[in-house]
Amino acid sequence: MPTRPFPALIEEFLLHLAAERGLSANYRMSVRRSLARLAEWCGTQDITPEQLTEPLLAAYHRSMRADGLAASSCRVAMVHLRIFFRYLAATKALPENPAALLVAGGVRRTIPETLTAEHVSKLLESIDPADIPFGARDRAMLEMLYGSGLRVSELVALRADQIDWEEMFLRITGKGGKTRYVPLGGVAADALRNYLREGRAKLARQGKRTEVLFLSNRGGQLTRERIRQIIKARAAAAGLPENVYPHIMRHSFATHLLENGADLRVIQDMLGHADLATTQIYTHVEQKRLVNLHRSFHPRGRK
Repeated sequence: MPTRPFPALIEEFLLHLAAERGLSANYRMSVRRSLARLAEWCGTQDITPEQLTEPLLAAYHRSMRADGLAASSCRVAMVHLRIFFRYLAATKALPENPAALLVAGGVRRTIPETLTAEHVSKLLESIDPADIPFGARDRAMLEMLYGSGLRVSELVALRADQIDWEEMFLRITGKGGKTRYVPLGGVAADALRNYLREGRAKLARQGKRTEVLFLSNRGGQLTRERIRQIIKARAAAAGLPENVYPHIMRHSFATHLLENGADLRVIQDMLGHADLATTQIYTHVEQKRLVNLHRSFHPRGRK
């Protein structure tokens, strides 16, 4: 019996990701893009799903690179393909898994961009929390991103009932609907209290009632894009040379913890990474720093 066409297989897999694995709409959209790209390529080559082999998938990877797709995007796409074909083989939708021996094409994982501790301090201290409501709000947002390593989507959705003021932690629901508990540092807590006491009520008067903590100038929920714009503007005003965006605060959070001796598995728990391998990317930042220190200060470090 011939295998079903790509569109039917893709829809079945996306339904599995939503219903069985509880993965987010954003993640499923990313997977859909990866699989649609593969289906389009197979269409141009007149290849059906059951005709795919490991060499053909390797050729597809090369075609993505030839089309100018970034190495990191290719890596993500190949991860999506591996879990897609593993699912199809497990459910007998395909007789075998053509991606079983496939690796990510030798693509190196990009070392994450980070800010130095000095630049983080410069950025945060440039925002006056006495500037009500926007200074108070923006200082609290940035302190939370850096102090607790939140994803911007988690910050956007943060509500008062997720904060335990006695134990000083946040209850965060991250990717895949998984709950984790993240410490709320003293500096971030002070900034958040200041915003809640002085700033939020002024913003809330402008719009409809909402339970989220961080509000726009119209009193509604901030978008991720708007937070990105705010952070970029604040970084420019502080005179930082780097391209500063929300996720760089999370990268900096993890890297600075590692530099100061935190255990990698503890960092994994705080970031909400399902796989330790995802967290291990930060060890590359530390290794690079150690190499630079050695070259700078060891008498035999430089030629």
